[in-house]
Amino acid sequence: MPSDVVRVIYRKYDGSAHRDYPARRLAEDELGVWLGVTEGTKSVYHGRPSVEQIPFVLLVPHHAWWTGMFNPPPRTSEVYCDIASPARWENDDTVHLIDLDLDVVRRRSTGLVELRDEDEFAEHRARFGYPDDVVAQAEAAARWLLDALGDGTEPFATSYRKWLALVV
Repeated sequence: MPSDVVRVIYRKYDGSAHRDYPARRLAEDELGVWLGVTEGTKSVYHGRPSVEQIPFVLLVPHHAWWTGMFNPPPRTSEVYCDIASPARWENDDTVHLIDLDLDVVRRRSTGLVELRDEDEFAEHRARFGYPDDVVAQAEAAARWLLDALGDGTEPFATSYRKWLALVV
């Protein structure tokens, strides 16, 4: 039986700490594993202790090069997708991801979908030596998300709302 609590660990390509937090397993479906993080959850962000001020739901897809974070107001991003390596699960209670810098975000107030951190991706690609296949997968995931966040593709249209309602 899967664990109720999952430790989510994001690292950068060089192995340095990026994000680390516990999340509650909400469900698993054809899209992936849905995890909930409540307000007040203790976390680590860029290697420093932090506390989540706004709850969110994280979708960890089964085999994709991204994760999706779904946010309630007042967060200005309704959906925030990190381009990341496909999830590597350690047992059922820890998921490891490598953050590849690029982010695709849908703004709450305008619905604008934007690609962020291209400069960081280029810098880390050179510094850390991202292999060509990793670059190609990251760029393809970003292109797909740019369309999917704007055209009504699930889970970005409405299906995430039932999970978000469980943590707000």
